[in-house]
Amino acid sequence: MSPEPRKRAAAQTESPPAASRPGREQTPQPPWQAAAAGVRVALRVTPRGGRDAIDGIETLSDGRSVLSLRVRAVADGGEANRAVLELVAKSLHLHKSAVQLLSGATSRLKIVAVEGDTDALEQALNRLVSTG
Repeated sequence: MSPEPRKRAAAQTESPPAASRPGREQTPQPPWQAAAAGVRVALRVTPRGGRDAIDGIETLSDGRSVLSLRVRAVADGGEANRAVLELVAKSLHLHKSAVQLLSGATSRLKIVAVEGDTDALEQALNRLVSTG
């Protein structure tokens, strides 16, 4: 065997960098993004969760970060979606009309738009997840 194939084989079996190895804890990206008139927040909702609360940032199996929250309302007739919007607005000290559901009306994974000053909203979200 010539040395050339061995080099290729060795290059293919090299281990990935430490940061990308499974089991290595990386700081999760925040589940919100700046938008034109505020921020967009990715949520993972647990209906009939026993209480209305924001549990913090969770990393999904595909690597995406979401803000995990639970509501007492059942997922029937949009009750849980209304409770989610109210919880997010109340937690950020905003009017309910400042929070809108963009996607995920029938899913646990949702995206909401929060209207307001982007920097102030990002600071409020950071405080919310660091204290919760």
